[in-house]
Amino acid sequence: MHQINPQAHPNPDDFNLKDTSPKLGERWPNGGVRGGGGGWMSGDRITSTYDLVEQMYYLYVRVVKAKDLPTNPITGSCDPYSEVKLGNYKGITRHFENKINPEWNQVFAFSKDRIQSSVLEVFVRDKDMVGRDDYMGKVMFDMNEVPTRVPPDSPLAPQWYRLEDRRGEGKVRGEIMLAVWMGTQADEAFPEAWHSDAASIHGEGIFNIRSKVYVSPKLWYLRVNVIEAQDVQPNDKARVPESFVKAQVGNQLLRTKLCQTRTTNPLWNEDLVFVVAEPFEEQLVLTVEDRVHQSKEEVLGRINLPLNLFEKRMDHRPVHTRWFNLEKFGFGALEGDKRKELKFSSRIHLRVCLEGGYHVLDESTMYISDQRPTARQLWKQPIGVLEVGILSAQNLLPMKNKDGRGTTDAYCVAKYGQKWVRTRTIIDSISPKWNEQYTWEVYDPCTVITLGVFDNCHLGGNGSVRDTRIGKVRIRLSTLETYRIYTHSYPLLVLQPSGVKKTGEVQLAVRFTCLSFANMMYLYSHPLLPKMHYLHPFTVNQLDSLRHQAMNIVAVRLGRAEPPLRKEVVEYMLDVDSHMWSMRRSKANFFRIMSLLSGIISISRWFDDVCHWKNPITSVLVHILFLILIWYPELILPTVFLYMFLIGIWNYRFRPRHPPHMDTRLSWAEAVHPDEMDEEFDTFPTSKTHDLVRMRYDRLRSVAGRIQTVVGDMATQGERFHNLLSWRDPRATSLFVVFCLFAAVLLYVTPFRALAFFIGLYMLRHPRFRSKMPSVPSNYFKRLPARTDSML
Repeated sequence: MHQINPQAHPNPDDFNLKDTSPKLGERWPNGGVRGGGGGWMSGDRITSTYDLVEQMYYLYVRVVKAKDLPTNPITGSCDPYSEVKLGNYKGITRHFENKINPEWNQVFAFSKDRIQSSVLEVFVRDKDMVGRDDYMGKVMFDMNEVPTRVPPDSPLAPQWYRLEDRRGEGKVRGEIMLAVWMGTQADEAFPEAWHSDAASIHGEGIFNIRSKVYVSPKLWYLRVNVIEAQDVQPNDKARVPESFVKAQVGNQLLRTKLCQTRTTNPLWNEDLVFVVAEPFEEQLVLTVEDRVHQSKEEVLGRINLPLNLFEKRMDHRPVHTRWFNLEKFGFGALEGDKRKELKFSSRIHLRVCLEGGYHVLDESTMYISDQRPTARQLWKQPIGVLEVGILSAQNLLPMKNKDGRGTTDAYCVAKYGQKWVRTRTIIDSISPKWNEQYTWEVYDPCTVITLGVFDNCHLGGNGSVRDTRIGKVRIRLSTLETYRIYTHSYPLLVLQPSGVKKTGEVQLAVRFTCLSFANMMYLYSHPLLPKMHYLHPFTVNQLDSLRHQAMNIVAVRLGRAEPPLRKEVVEYMLDVDSHMWSMRRSKANFFRIMSLLSGIISISRWFDDVCHWKNPITSVLVHILFLILIWYPELILPTVFLYMFLIGIWNYRFRPRHPPHMDTRLSWAEAVHPDEMDEEFDTFPTSKTHDLVRMRYDRLRSVAGRIQTVVGDMATQGERFHNLLSWRDPRATSLFVVFCLFAAVLLYVTPFRALAFFIGLYMLRHPRFRSKMPSVPSNYFKRLPARTDSML
């Protein structure tokens, strides 16, 4: 079990951030500098100047429509489509059946770096289902004559062009409306355009490569307070029901406890909490059930309630209760005509509301990117703006095989607050360049933006495969200096059963701009989450369950977008498996605690060295400081704060120069045992053999035994302290009581300054006056009883 992973000692520099010098803002208007005095807010919109990315030029061709196209003399019909050709690249519009005035309104973008022709040709052809497509005409453009358009210029107006014959020597029947211009990735047409870089992608795959912005669904907590029911009639009239209530919203199912007494008017008064999302598509389904015996439950009544029926509350004010009639369930419910004749019905008493004062957690509080309550009325003004330029990636590993060679089709996803962004997919490249810039409003600086790089596996329309994780980056905004542009290359690290692996690097440009410095500093005195989380908190188990449900809802809703943001992507970005057991993570957390305690241990060692006069000069100085503080006790607190001030000023020289990133040593991922890593990647429940599970279970028992011993030792010390005055050991307690009496008398008659003087000199005494035996107080404390004697 002491074998070391052969990949445990890679070059540590590979896992560090690297400074980069991208050409940001070059060739952009005004050199990428904002105009108008650097103002950030334009009305309610945040303005962005695309100065955090390198400029990329594209030739844009907008094919709007055509008119008066000739029909085929043989078939008498016209099935037109347009073909845009530039060198070896060719983009084709959709075709229309039997239409001489088609409207395409499609945009084609050709990267300037790959243009190898001086002539742009736009053909109009008639699609032939059997033979070769018929030529109808073309328009040619000289690349040197194409105008340049830079936003915020208005879009270029399309023009009508007469179609020319095959040799370009004369006009033919028909006209086509086009707009041709040279622009950048800041152009409005860029996201929806067909790109020459992805010319090999057809069909549904085209929708999966475009850049998109997604918004998380608006989540609410639905609180259902089940109070009581009346006149609950069991199917067997001879018995009194043992009833409980099941509540279901979508795939979330909760149940109350059994009523304490058997009665036809049961009382529960329990809160059941669900996560729901706007628009409210599900209903609240309540059923009152009778537990006939351990394995059998009978439904006595049910009711379906639309979620729009319930009021939304912003604080903890009481909500009005309502009675609802339950529908009969079973054979009687099938007789629809007779139900109207029933004068009598069971009823259920509920208090239901949609909680708008909570923030619905769909991510770990460790990496929270948003802390605003659900209700928009409770939102504060933004305190800043976060801009991220997703520049490029380098040295990505091949993620799949295509035509016998390794390839990667990479895209990047960023998540902050309710806004998700997805860059376009760069086809077949291990060093893709995206150069896309995105902006977020910031409401709290103590939040984290998460960026993940993925390999697109849905370009061929295969819905059964999953997009592959390449790596993830987290940046905490509070670690960034305001107004500074951070340009770093972040290593992409993933854990695999073989160990930690670097899959490439992603280059980012990040800027955090403060809108109100006073508001931002004021936030540091506020709790992280809305006040309802503290006034009426949820239990730990409730929070875990609700977070899991919220993640499922977000993944399902974003997976229904077009193009979808896949479930595996959303789950990876939200750390869906962070709660799973991991030996590696347990070790990492243990050593984190040890590193925190190391500071206290270092101070105690330093004090021990002072007491043992290891460095006489230091010991003399400590004696002098001690005597000054005894003589002038009012200087104690000022001296402590002055000392911490000086330490803080001294540490400013060594402050971090770049945002913190994934630390493989802190994560205990570099020297992890292969079997421990295999255990971390095992399914839940396990899919391994019995012998392997037995070995892992024994190892887990061993680790848990050590943790149990440490926790037991801590409990023992606390119980000994508690038993000083409990008379569990009468002799020990009587000794302590007598000592307390003498100490009280001594402290009353002796000046505190004199007492502190003698105690301090005793603790700082020279080693020749010390004994190697334990001290009397230590011996006495260790002899005190603890409750371990009473444990089995």
